[in-house]
Amino acid sequence: MDLREIQQQVDAYISQFKEGYFPPLVNLARLTEEVGELAREINHQFGPKTKKHDEPEGDIALELGDILFVIVVLANQLDIDLSEAARRTLAKYQVRDANRWERKEPE
Repeated sequence: MDLREIQQQVDAYISQFKEGYFPPLVNLARLTEEVGELAREINHQFGPKTKKHDEPEGDIALELGDILFVIVVLANQLDIDLSEAARRTLAKYQVRDANRWERKEPE
């Protein structure tokens, strides 16, 4: 599934409810919450802070999915094509960081 399809599916999901999209600032707060949940899971799995014995194991993939969902919501309500945004961002990195990192030798 490509980003355009994801944007269409998220829009179809949200459009079925009378409330529709939350305001952008509400969605930014939601995004911040989701990034915090991802940080917590990564810290538990890879950092020094272990989970409490009664705390359920989290799922980093689901946390990333939650972040993606909220990003798509923001893009939809701001009329941003995420495929185009991703293309522009990749082009920016390819130019800006073209000589920044040491390249691997061809195999």
